[in-house]
Amino acid sequence: MNRFLIPLAIFGILVGFLFVGLSLNPREVPSPLINKPAPHFELPQLHEPGKTFSQKDMLGKVWLLNVWASWCVACREEHPVVTELAKSGVAPIYGLNYKDKREDGLAWLRQFGDPYRLSVFDIQGRVGIDYGVYGVPETYVIDKRGVIRYKRIGPLTPDIVKQKILPLLDELNHG
Repeated sequence: MNRFLIPLAIFGILVGFLFVGLSLNPREVPSPLINKPAPHFELPQLHEPGKTFSQKDMLGKVWLLNVWASWCVACREEHPVVTELAKSGVAPIYGLNYKDKREDGLAWLRQFGDPYRLSVFDIQGRVGIDYGVYGVPETYVIDKRGVIRYKRIGPLTPDIVKQKILPLLDELNHG
């Protein structure tokens, strides 16, 4: 009798794991970087490749890092939301042009508009690896101490901005 109960118990446990896994939102993958210092980078600016930008340049400010690419279809979907968020002035948004050709990134911004204070380009994706980028677009909220406080995998939507990003930015700026 026991030899039938053990496989049945194992099957029950596996079904339980499957049920829990299916109920998770893949866009809300917990990141090991949350509440940890943002990984260091120093990359050339997209518009002025002779100049660089580093996450250290933003110490003392709350800001967003938006990972995007000209080849990314979901980035087009997200772009109006990022543009509206940038216009609100609630926090500066910096772009990380990911695994893209500089000329393609510049053409994309000319075509769709440039909501970023500036963009840097990570042609080989090394910084993306350090930040745990699964795919573009992704957005990070980084606090005044340079600590990642939020990560969004996939396009920002008006609801996400309203329900998660804006309250967090308000807390970080005034808390």
